[in-house]
Amino acid sequence: MDMDEIDKLLAEIKHEYAEAKPKSQHIHPVSIKPSVSSSGKSTFGVDKLLADVKADFEEKDLALSLQRKQELEAERVRQEELELKKLEVIKQKAKTWLEQLEPLSPEGLWFESFAQGYSSKLDAAIEYLGGIEF
Repeated sequence: MDMDEIDKLLAEIKHEYAEAKPKSQHIHPVSIKPSVSSSGKSTFGVDKLLADVKADFEEKDLALSLQRKQELEAERVRQEELELKKLEVIKQKAKTWLEQLEPLSPEGLWFESFAQGYSSKLDAAIEYLGGIEF
């Protein structure tokens, strides 16, 4: 839209406004001047374009942030599952170790004393074997 077209539209709006007002009132013409840059384009269009670009970047940032949070949550869940599997392996090894432990051997006697601080011999064996990690 060039300046001549803008001026014509402004004149039309002023004319329609003047006809709508009763003749007895004093009419003050409204001066509407669009902000124009040196290139002749309205800064309103540039502002809108900049706002659209900013909104687009903010939307992309939000999407990346959400994706990163989802990745971190998935990694946390995966780590928890690995810890549970590791604990299950140690628990199975502890059961096997307890079955093979001779109660009257030096190791068996030592373990009997060690296990007194735990709720069960299996818990004590898990703690002991988890510390030495086969």
